[in-house]
Amino acid sequence: MAPDYIYHYPTTTENYCPEMIGHVLATHVGKRTRILDGSFTYVELMKHYHSSLDESEWQKENLYERLLRRAKTEDLSEVSGIGCLYQSGVDRLGRPVVVFCGKWFPAHNIDLEKALLYLIYLLDPIVKGDYVIAYFHTLTSSNNYPSLQWLKDVYSILPYKYKKNLKAFYIVHPTFWTKMMTWWFTTFMAPAIKTKVHSLPGVEHLYSAIAKDQLEIPAYITEYDMATNGIHYFQPITNTSSPAS
Repeated sequence: MAPDYIYHYPTTTENYCPEMIGHVLATHVGKRTRILDGSFTYVELMKHYHSSLDESEWQKENLYERLLRRAKTEDLSEVSGIGCLYQSGVDRLGRPVVVFCGKWFPAHNIDLEKALLYLIYLLDPIVKGDYVIAYFHTLTSSNNYPSLQWLKDVYSILPYKYKKNLKAFYIVHPTFWTKMMTWWFTTFMAPAIKTKVHSLPGVEHLYSAIAKDQLEIPAYITEYDMATNGIHYFQPITNTSSPAS
């Protein structure tokens, strides 16, 4: 369905109405102005984004800039206080490590708009250079999984620098669900990052790329890891190479 601001010109002169065309053009310009000045709601923004995929990269960048402005001014303590997303030191190559704890993300009981804004607030200064992500799938359940559509929206609206400067995405304690989702996402949505994704069966496998004293993670993850894999089950190779997937 065409966006409501696109006017289909009449095929006959009998229906020609200059006033109507003027109204429609004014509506179109008005909506674009609202995007740039930040008065669109998130729902309106995403609706417009999906209806303008054929527009210039300049326009898409402005959509992101609008969210970034909001992220810097709005109260996001509702999300930051959960502690599911944070930076934890650097890897052995000096690149910032972003940690995401899946179990602590209440996907069905959180304002996903604010979740996106907090992600942008935290990552925007980090992704200007190389960085890595460590995602812990430990003890997650269906309550922690956001919708596939939301993930697609987030990935689509994030600028190229997020993909380009991501050097490794580690998934610790993967399950069949994460492996299937990773395959689908990197095959159909994000093939550019497919070689950057590494599924690791335990925390100690991360130590090849990230020193232990640089990795701050919740106790429940290490307790589960010890119960599942034992103690000192992996001797990391510290030659600054990425762990094998």
